[in-house]
Amino acid sequence: MATSDSQPIVIVTGGNRGIGLEICRQLAARGAQVILTARSRESGEKAAAQLDGAVDFQPLDVADPTSVSALKDYVQRTYGRLDVLINNAGIMPDADGAGLEVDLDTVRETLETNTLAPLHLAQTFSPLLRQSAAGRIVNISSGLGTLADMTGGHASYRISKTALNAVTRILAGELHGIAVNSVCPGWVRTDMGGASAERDVSQGADTPVWLALEAPQNLSGHFLRDRQDVAW
Repeated sequence: MATSDSQPIVIVTGGNRGIGLEICRQLAARGAQVILTARSRESGEKAAAQLDGAVDFQPLDVADPTSVSALKDYVQRTYGRLDVLINNAGIMPDADGAGLEVDLDTVRETLETNTLAPLHLAQTFSPLLRQSAAGRIVNISSGLGTLADMTGGHASYRISKTALNAVTRILAGELHGIAVNSVCPGWVRTDMGGASAERDVSQGADTPVWLALEAPQNLSGHFLRDRQDVAW
């Protein structure tokens, strides 16, 4: 698939709905080559078909090492590099709950998708990101994961996003020349956020898209909402 050296190549995990789909929409509208990924081929292809611009659907189960390896091989073979990895896929299990009550299997499941998968994807794709003139990783985190405002409830989700922020800081310290940042999109009206949320998907997607395409390359190791730093 032909792309120019100036066209950013961007992977978006969980790109078939919600904030992920809006991120793909905004990136494609800005001229990026978007690799929209989702576990379901049917929903992923349907999502990609509704977007204008250069959108390439590829199946991906972020928690399956074989699936991650297959995507890496595809990107290497087709594009030869990766400019941006946006780790958007995440879960908030119905079985989540208070720290003293939540089942540890629920915590493990949430950590697998929300924390360990982004780390594994960064490990897998870092060689391709190093082929970029301006490699970037954007981790979609949450205000529920900030230690500064931590309280009870949603224990598995909170723990997973706090740990994801730690992954961001570690990678920012190790991947010299690659910008790595966490984003809190705010409370957004999606299947996860619910209909009563205060922000629409375009607002939630704005900062991830800015970090992917426009933010200074030396901006790394930060936690941002609305393009501004927020407390860890």
